[in-house]
Amino acid sequence: MDYKKIAKEVLEIEANALLQTKIDEGFLKAIEIISNTKGKLIITGVGKSGLIGAKMAATFASTGTSSFFLHPTEALHGDLGMIGKDDSVLAISYSGESEELAKILPHIKRFDIPLIGMSRDKNSTLGKYSDAFIPTIIEKEACPLGVAPTTSTTLTLGLGDALAVCMMKKRGFTKNDFASFHPGGTLGKQLFIKVKDLMKKEFPIANENITLKEAILKITEGKIGHLLFMKDNKITALLSDGDLRRAILRKDFDLNSPAINFATQNPKTINSDILASDVLNLMEEKKIQLLPVLEDDKVIGVIHIHDLVEAGIK
Repeated sequence: MDYKKIAKEVLEIEANALLQTKIDEGFLKAIEIISNTKGKLIITGVGKSGLIGAKMAATFASTGTSSFFLHPTEALHGDLGMIGKDDSVLAISYSGESEELAKILPHIKRFDIPLIGMSRDKNSTLGKYSDAFIPTIIEKEACPLGVAPTTSTTLTLGLGDALAVCMMKKRGFTKNDFASFHPGGTLGKQLFIKVKDLMKKEFPIANENITLKEAILKITEGKIGHLLFMKDNKITALLSDGDLRRAILRKDFDLNSPAINFATQNPKTINSDILASDVLNLMEEKKIQLLPVLEDDKVIGVIHIHDLVEAGIK
């Protein structure tokens, strides 16, 4: 059996449905309703439509449109009160005749809640109750039996994404706004996590008079592979594992020599309020493993490149 051919056919069927869909006045009316909603956009549906609706609600919520999913059965048994007078409803049913959904439609309209319907049939129960109707018309399901929701759910999801993106554009939703809704995501980390959030506050320090042997012991005890030299509460040099390896190759190598002779003088430092993502770029560009962190010209911590990578900074 040629599974590659089957998979390609499924993708072609679903892609064609997306490309052939026309954006009509119903879609534009839906945008108007959502824009004018002072409360929340409540999405509802049964079965596969419900699963798609839950994903749509999550997309709206994370892109600036306050939204949540409400199952019609739960609405019938008390949760209908979750729909407020300032809310609007987006109801999904491919047939437009889902029994559980149809039962709550009169109650939604009784409170004059704006209703957006998504279905294949504008003359269905859902279509007749809708203030804005978005057709989800397909030629066929990708399922070989023509019964499993495949193309229809893909189209519904695509139209939901289209609505969400239109709302993002209308509201001027920015990258910073998105990161605010996703502080734990990659973008949130890039825009919000600073060096002071990840730095180590304990680090080995020494004066400039210690020997190389003493410095090696301090680096070993410090467990960060570096030693900071301080004078008058300011950093003057930095000794790393790499410096030690290079020191061994020098003709003047002597464990009793002043360690400061092998350290990097006046090392690069960073401010504690710098974004962690910017610091990672700097460290990768300059091939730096560790940077002292300053605040008011005082060393308050150190940041290692491993700390940034482990935190998921990119």
